[in-house]
Amino acid sequence: MRTLAERIVWARARAGWTQQELANKAGVAQGTIGNLESGARDSSKKITSIAKALNVDAHWLAEGEGTPQKSENNAHPAISGAKRVVLTDDNPNDFYQIQKVTLRLQAGVTGFQTVPDKHDGGTMGLPRSWVERKGYSPENLIAIQVRGESMEPTFYEDDTVIINTADTKPVDNSVFAINYDGEAVIKRMSRDAGQWWLMSDNFDQRKFYRRLCQSAECIIIGRVVRREGDHF
Repeated sequence: MRTLAERIVWARARAGWTQQELANKAGVAQGTIGNLESGARDSSKKITSIAKALNVDAHWLAEGEGTPQKSENNAHPAISGAKRVVLTDDNPNDFYQIQKVTLRLQAGVTGFQTVPDKHDGGTMGLPRSWVERKGYSPENLIAIQVRGESMEPTFYEDDTVIINTADTKPVDNSVFAINYDGEAVIKRMSRDAGQWWLMSDNFDQRKFYRRLCQSAECIIIGRVVRREGDHF
């Protein structure tokens, strides 16, 4: 792995954490992790803290020299008869970098424009194995940030969701990104009495009531296929 960005993405994916989870454990802002992973920054004063959180060698993380496992100087005394465990260096091409965007929509217009979302790095690394197992094309995937409380507890505000823009056929009880009269919304689609409705998962149905999805005021952008967030 030749870049700091690739090494952090690899180590974070190995740990199974989101950017926010790593940031919390390392005591840094999520934007710091995002900028490092996107390549917007190629160094950080917090690299030692990040390496400690990821349980990798700080010199390897910063410079790419040596191996990911912590230096023998920092290791615990060897146990008699024990075998040394060596971490394998996965191929950096094991991840697709999916662009994080803000959607720019117009009411009644089927197409949409995207504006790069740079506040936490601009991209999200998705395991190549997952993308290919699901049969998705990376160029059809975008990442957007959830706004509002309407989809809690499934999605919380500031969660990031991956949208497959190639999948625009409505499916009962599935979640989609919708252009609703010029507004980008994340809603669950429901088929009732021969019509499609946009449903919120929030239990307060008086506040987050269902809306009829019909004609040009309700245009499907793509299906939500993955979530990254800090709530469980």
